[in-house]
Amino acid sequence: MEELRFEIAEDMEDERIDKCISLLVEDLSRSFIQKLIKDGNVLVNGKPVKGSFRVKCEDEVVFSVPESVEPDIEPENIPLDILYEDADLIVVNKPKGMVVHPAAGHYTGTLVNALMYHCGNDLSGINGVLRPGIVHRIDRDTTGSVIACKNDKAHRCIAEQLKEHSINRRYRAICFGELEQEEGTIDQPIGRHPNDRKKMAINHQNGKRAVTHYRVLQRFKGYTYIECVLETGRTHQIRVHMASIGHPLLGDEVYSNRKSPFKLQGQTLHAKTLGFIHPTTGEYLEIDAPLPEYFEHLLTVLV
Repeated sequence: MEELRFEIAEDMEDERIDKCISLLVEDLSRSFIQKLIKDGNVLVNGKPVKGSFRVKCEDEVVFSVPESVEPDIEPENIPLDILYEDADLIVVNKPKGMVVHPAAGHYTGTLVNALMYHCGNDLSGINGVLRPGIVHRIDRDTTGSVIACKNDKAHRCIAEQLKEHSINRRYRAICFGELEQEEGTIDQPIGRHPNDRKKMAINHQNGKRAVTHYRVLQRFKGYTYIECVLETGRTHQIRVHMASIGHPLLGDEVYSNRKSPFKLQGQTLHAKTLGFIHPTTGEYLEIDAPLPEYFEHLLTVLV
């Protein structure tokens, strides 16, 4: 058995502990997880809990899984587009198709594998062996800025800013349809889809508050180029929110049933700007990730 430690991220806050673990280690069955909990092998902040326990942001979860379930994560010499780096943190421009951290079916080729090679042992250990240095994440087919922390002090500082919603997170996206308003705010709770746990949905019963601000940057025939600012950071937030108002993202094969006339790999979504207080200097730092080539090309084609 191998002991794993995780710090609960914002997008898992208020989930049941058994569901939380099933999302972190997808190869484990729900019944096996519940047995671990019943036997006292799952600790939250050092104390055993019941299966109905709901986690809070920054709770530390410790549990053990069979070694056959959790393979060793190895460093891999994968090129990184580094936007900023110092002794405390690194910000990279994640390409399309790259998973942020290892999970079932994706134990190699992830951003974590690349960071382990580039940073060596200089990655925070708060989120355990599967997510060293990772304090937040973006979807596999979303491009753009991701912060990784090199020590626990920096990790806790950035995590606190995420919890307080004080990090400036600005995304660029192209959605289907022509938005009527120049700008707007979507304030709708997001939770797990009731019938498909791999999807998220507007969920007024069990969802958590989610707020997305958007504004139109450019209009095209049948499409709109927008900037989205996250006030909260729920899983798939922009994708779910834009679909909920009838304007799903171009290329999104999960939350849209509209076929794209372009050859795309997933949603047209880019994490362009990250602004935060540096954990050591205390100064505001803003990092900007240039739009990927495919995105720039789409903007010229749509004109």
